[in-house]
Amino acid sequence: MNDLLRHQARIFIVDDEPANLKLLSKMLSSRKYQHLEAIQDPRDVLDRYRVTRPDLILLDINMPHLDGYQVMAQLKALDDPLLPPIVILTAQHGRETLLKALAAGARDFIGKPFDMAELLMRVNNLLDAHLAHCMLHDQKGILEDMVRIRTEELNQTRLQVVRRLGRAAEYRDNETGYHILRMSGYSALLASHLGWSDAASDLMLNASPMHDIGKIGIPDAVLLKPGRLDADEMAIIRTHPEIGASILAGDDSELLRLARTIALTHHEKWDGSGYPAGLSGLAIPQAGRIVAVADVFDALTSRRPYKRAWTVEEAVTYVIDNDGSHFDPEVVRCFRQHLPEILAIRDQHQEPLD
Repeated sequence: MNDLLRHQARIFIVDDEPANLKLLSKMLSSRKYQHLEAIQDPRDVLDRYRVTRPDLILLDINMPHLDGYQVMAQLKALDDPLLPPIVILTAQHGRETLLKALAAGARDFIGKPFDMAELLMRVNNLLDAHLAHCMLHDQKGILEDMVRIRTEELNQTRLQVVRRLGRAAEYRDNETGYHILRMSGYSALLASHLGWSDAASDLMLNASPMHDIGKIGIPDAVLLKPGRLDADEMAIIRTHPEIGASILAGDDSELLRLARTIALTHHEKWDGSGYPAGLSGLAIPQAGRIVAVADVFDALTSRRPYKRAWTVEEAVTYVIDNDGSHFDPEVVRCFRQHLPEILAIRDQHQEPLD
């Protein structure tokens, strides 16, 4: 260990005898140790430890008010991962004293009267070990921070890709980015009020924009047809949930797993008459049941080249009338209870006037 680094170490000297404090301070100062803190009253150790965080503690055993064992117990109770080595100062050399002190947390002994060469050697060795341990701990923290930052960068990149793919699907269907903002906001709000955690609701906010990503695979002649679709065309359009699920398959992130579930199941209906799998009731994942309500409500209240925008009252009535057939009754109840919040999101993300 570099001498300069070692000599910058902070050392506590704890002894109720002023003469011992003076002697030890003089010994260490003579070898260029600069940050020494002499503590005569052991009751002061804990508070001063919290302020200074020493790199080494020289601790007397026999002291009034608190003995060395009690001081070590106080320090140990802090659960400090970088608790410094403690060197016991004692005139007692018996085996019982040695074992008791080691069991209490001491790392070494220095006998009284002090031998300067022995004292300095033990101090140097313990400081070298402790400072090396601190450096490794710091490096571990730095590496953990780097991993955390890199993980966040990857998550943000994945999130941006998800959002842009969602926008691409909407543009293919003559939709707008405002639809994504509204329906994803509705979905996250409903999920939260249905008991999802903040983290899970945030995933819903960012996964639900991918609900119609499968429309990328639908031919323009079908997807953009202005009139009513015939049976063959309807069969084609109904393949988009499975196309979307295929696009989103193969990634193990929570975000894309949820996005895949939503893409595959948001056109299923509570009574089993939906598609692509004809699932019913609780067999439909709750994420799909939530997005079904959010997506239909926003689609009904949005103006498109091929249809007028329904009024809020008309759309709410439709959702209520389809409670238990198209929609999960629990989600509909939640939707009705929190309609003012739904409408606030709608107002916040209104499409610009022509």
